[in-house]
Amino acid sequence: MAEQPKEPKSLQAAILYFSDPDRCLAYMVTRRWRDGVILCPTCGADGVRYIATRRLFECAQKHAKRQFSVKVGTVMEDSAVPLDKWLMAFWMVANCKNGVSSYEIHRAIGVTQKSAWFMVHRIRLALQDSAIPKFGSDGGAVESDEAFIGGNPQKMHKSRRLRLQQIKNEMMGDTRMAGKTAILGLLDREQRKVRASVIPAVKREHVIGEILRSVHPGAKVYTDEATVYKALPKDYVHEFVNHLEKYVSGQVHTNGLENFWSLLKRGLKGTYVAVEPFHLSRYVDEQVFRYNNRATRDNPLTDADRFDLAVSQIVSKRLTYAELTGKVGETSAF
Repeated sequence: MAEQPKEPKSLQAAILYFSDPDRCLAYMVTRRWRDGVILCPTCGADGVRYIATRRLFECAQKHAKRQFSVKVGTVMEDSAVPLDKWLMAFWMVANCKNGVSSYEIHRAIGVTQKSAWFMVHRIRLALQDSAIPKFGSDGGAVESDEAFIGGNPQKMHKSRRLRLQQIKNEMMGDTRMAGKTAILGLLDREQRKVRASVIPAVKREHVIGEILRSVHPGAKVYTDEATVYKALPKDYVHEFVNHLEKYVSGQVHTNGLENFWSLLKRGLKGTYVAVEPFHLSRYVDEQVFRYNNRATRDNPLTDADRFDLAVSQIVSKRLTYAELTGKVGETSAF
């Protein structure tokens, strides 16, 4: 009997390994049901048999949708794209340092660009990690900073540049948000992990609210001189550095987050070129996943480790095309 090949450690090995549909299915089963007990996604029963001729599972209980595939209940549900192409897309999104565009996925795995675009957005949903513990435990240091994503006025059409200038003239106070989308980032220096989320505006209710949700009381919070942080509760040890004078004052700086912002903006500008604010949060989730699971001296993760983690997070997450395009509830005109 031929020896079974080992699980892949590189993209080339993954292409060969997942060229076998049965091997794809076996890999997905072990990642979805790690204890080896296959559960029906409809009723939760464990009395499930495998139908080898159709590569489907069937629940012993009598109910609707008793037959199901390994995709049901995951980000891949209702997708006609085979598992081998899905897994290749997962590998590329999880491991390409500066991201990978839907056009690149379209050319690499042989699906339409529209399908590739839908796939990568569903993969980004799978990359979301809500299990990251609160930052700043035991009085640890946490950096907080904001980034602004948007077009470069110097490269805009004259009419659009004039409209943007008019908006700035009408705004009172901080005009950095004009034509841009704000992202709030938090970095735990002990965990070396980042949280980042799109916020409607750099205002107290959004910035302080996110810190209260994500940072332990008693933590040291290091920021720049932004006035919004003056409302930070006294439960936190707040110190800031004035960027008009210097960028580092002893341990007080936000250089860790500046590193993350540079990685994020490099991917957005160099790979994706233009991103709609409506979709920006998913691109942020993608970069947060790669940053938090990068290889370090203490945690030498490999491409295979990141791929395995990404695939293991697909359950109970769903994104429909109507949700993705903002057309939920719309009815056809025909």
